[in-house]
Amino acid sequence: MQFDEMGQEGGKTLMLLPGTACDYQTNFGSVLDRLAGKYHLICVNYDGFDGSALIFPDMITVTQKIERYIRDHFDGRINGAIGSSLGSSFVGQLIQRQNVHLDHGIFGSPDLDQSGRFSAWLQSKLVVPLLTSFTRGEKQKTRTKELLKKTFEMNDETADKFMACFEKFRPESIRNEYYTDLLTWLDEDIYVEHTKAHFIYASKMGEKYLNRYKKYFRDPDIREFDMQHEQWLFGGERYAAPVLRVIDEFMEMPV
Repeated sequence: MQFDEMGQEGGKTLMLLPGTACDYQTNFGSVLDRLAGKYHLICVNYDGFDGSALIFPDMITVTQKIERYIRDHFDGRINGAIGSSLGSSFVGQLIQRQNVHLDHGIFGSPDLDQSGRFSAWLQSKLVVPLLTSFTRGEKQKTRTKELLKKTFEMNDETADKFMACFEKFRPESIRNEYYTDLLTWLDEDIYVEHTKAHFIYASKMGEKYLNRYKKYFRDPDIREFDMQHEQWLFGGERYAAPVLRVIDEFMEMPV
């Protein structure tokens, strides 16, 4: 596991948790400097995505390592954590398990999919080969790049960085990450005193995800944006600026 701290010494603490098959440098690269200018960042790369020879084990084992770091370095309490996509599952677990305390749990347009073992196995058999085949061959690279640019309005540089993530990580780690995320369930109507759950809702994902947010957390703070899944991280300033303003609002709210 890799924990890099940067930004404002003595500022409010904000943990960044990347999504599937990503490191924080790629996932949050477009907003990292601006967040570091306001907060004391704790940037996380999981086992298997941290440059080591380790393989990603499972979501709960990694959650325990995150909890240990927060206990050891911040006396068990941080001001906020933001999860991108799958990273939101870690935010949910940190709140639900109550082994450490977050004032603000920020969920970056997650799907929060959950399933049984057979369904998770079947989905991983179908989806993971697609994720790991995006960059096989020049024709596939070109098709993938054009799809990313069209769907998320990525520029060439951002699309290249995103595809490089899937190239540099071992398929075993991506498979374990995807599979165990589906098996890592959240309770319904989660409520923890002095913790607020905030959701960045990408409305182009569909209302079923909005309903999930309301199902799993009591009285969540949901902000709607006309964008695709996590487009604020990859689609340029048009999407990033309003979300960054809302994150600042989240972090200033009393709990």
